[in-house]
This record gives sequence, C-alpha cells and structure tokens, in this order.
Amino acid sequence: MMKRKLVYASIFSLVWLLMAFDTGGKKKSANQKPTAKSTQASKVKATIVLNDTIQSPAKSDSLADPGFNSLFEANSNVRLNPRAISFVQDYMEKNTEDLLEIKEWGRPYFNMMETILNKYGLPTELKYLAVIESRLKRSAVSWAGAVGPWQLMPATARILGLKVSRSHDERTDYFKSTHAAAKYLKDLYTEFGDWLLVIAAYNGGPGNVYSAIRKSGSRNFWNLQYYLPAESRTHVKKFIGTHYIFEGQGSVTTLTKAEATEQMGVTATYLLKRNISIQELSEAKSVTVSGKYHSAIIARHIAMDQVAFNRYNPDFDKKMASADNAYELKLPADKMELFQANKYTILNESVQLLLSGATVAAKEIK
Repeated sequence: MMKRKLVYASIFSLVWLLMAFDTGGKKKSANQKPTAKSTQASKVKATIVLNDTIQSPAKSDSLADPGFNSLFEANSNVRLNPRAISFVQDYMEKNTEDLLEIKEWGRPYFNMMETILNKYGLPTELKYLAVIESRLKRSAVSWAGAVGPWQLMPATARILGLKVSRSHDERTDYFKSTHAAAKYLKDLYTEFGDWLLVIAAYNGGPGNVYSAIRKSGSRNFWNLQYYLPAESRTHVKKFIGTHYIFEGQGSVTTLTKAEATEQMGVTATYLLKRNISIQELSEAKSVTVSGKYHSAIIARHIAMDQVAFNRYNPDFDKKMASADNAYELKLPADKMELFQANKYTILNESVQLLLSGATVAAKEIK
C-alpha cells in the first residue's frame, strides 16, 4: 500500500513539475529535488560545485593522488569503485573544511538520526543524505517545494505520515521528518536492494532509476549512471564523498549490491532483508551466534513457524554455512528466551543434522 501511494505521489508531482521550467528552459525530472538552492544561499557559507567528469576506470586511477588511493583501497575491507575516485577526490579537496564544520555543530542531530535509523534497521551512515539534501538545515526549501532537512515533497510527506499545511509543516521537524525519511528509505531499499540506487531514487524519483535500468540493461549504478538525470548521478557521488569526509572510509552504503556482496560477504546485506514491522523490530531481542546452527532445528525448538523465522533471519543457513559464520540472530522476546534455554541442545542437533547429510522432514518443522 505504501509503494502504491508513493507511486501516486510521484505521478502527482510529475504533473505539477511538468508545468515548471528552470531558467535555462530545461524541464526538470519528476520528483527531482535540488539540494539547497538560491532560496537559502544567504544561509550557506559555501556552495558545493563539482564537475561531473566522465573518465574510464584506468584514467581515474592514474589521475587520483596515491594518498587518496590509499584511503579508498587500503582502509578496512571497503574499496571504492575506481570510476568514483576522481570525483570523490575533487569533492573532498573542495569541501572537507566546510563539511567538517557541519559535522561539529550537527552532532546532536546526527545522534538523533542514528537512533531513528537504527530503529528502522537502516545503516546509520544514511544520515549524511540529509547533509547532501539540505546541509542539515530545517529551513531549507527547494524551488520545487521540497522542504526541511530531508527535502521531502508535500505529497510524499503526507503519505509518510507528516502534517503539511500553511500553518504547520512537520517536514521542518528534525525528529518527525527523520522518521518519515527512514520509512521512505526502507521502502526504496525493498524496491531496489542497492544503496546507490536508493540514493539516486531518493533524489530523482524511482521512475528515473527504473528508466536508467531499462535503457542501460544494468542494475549497477556505475553502468547506468549516465542514463540518470545529471543531478541524481552527482547526488550519489556527493553522498559517497561526504561519507568519506565524515567517516574516513566507505561502508555498505557507498557500494553497489554486487560490490557489497563481493567485498563484505553476506553480512553486507542479510540484516537489511529482514521483513519485519517496526513494532516487531522494537519488541525483538538479538544475540550474535556462531557455529553450525540450522534454522529448522531452531524453529522447531522455539515453536516458531519456519516462514516467520526466515522473516526475522533471512539467509541464516547460507551465512552459517560460510567461513565467516557469525550472525545476529533476532527473535521475538519470548522465542529468544526459549532459544537461550535450549541453545546447546539446538547446536548439537544442528551439527548432527549436518553430519548426517539429511534434510529436516516437514513434520519436524511444524
């Protein structure tokens, strides 16, 4: 239902936006939300202006300073795509000082955003999207009508539960707008399963991303980027650059789905595949497990339906069968108590099952 409403909101915005033109006579794409524009220029100390340079991977590597290459490749197990290095290097050189000022005064807001993003099971690094969208300003207003730190359009904001009227606009409320943005980001991730595509869709609308996928024949951002509106593809790269400035390294949010799986393994994505409600998430308990646990044995001992167990713990058996088999097991509180009380029996039976090479009969998983 949420997806359908958001699609309707996108169509409504498209009709409205097709009547508006920029000063150059060019039509803006549906749902495309510029970052802080001239309406708040007096409040911004510096404007981020970057060249969206087209370069091959080899050329980007050769032009990038060795120090930057070291930062992007040797720090932890997250390596930046070579096609982004030149842009991100340029972005960091021009904007580090300015953005570090935002990092300092924005600390209380970032702490609040992290708490909310955690509640929705989202990577906390997504808080930097608010920096790209509005420079963390609650008063930010785009020419198209996007408002607040997360730059939400009126129709989208209302669907996400915010009140938007002449007298009161909750898009300017840091706390409420972050909840709304988190809902939207979670929905977009369910749609695309790739954080770079999520960020592109947040800026330019899901329709533009699907169009780029269709025209390019690829779901890889680095392959389809030039089929996106220029602002959307640059938006993604600005997010990556801001992430490196604030964190000193990349994360799952700076990688494509394929890159995340290759560089970080199943751990990079399985937690975000959990198909549980906010209410279920808030009432669940977690524990990190390792060893040869099997989902069917756990489900039987805690009297939990296998489908429900998989909603809480996607790819559990796949992760347990890998070399790096630590997993953050999440269960309803009462089921977690049963697991803790029986975990050694569960582990023993799981190991026996794997050693026998047998499959668990359906009757055992009732």
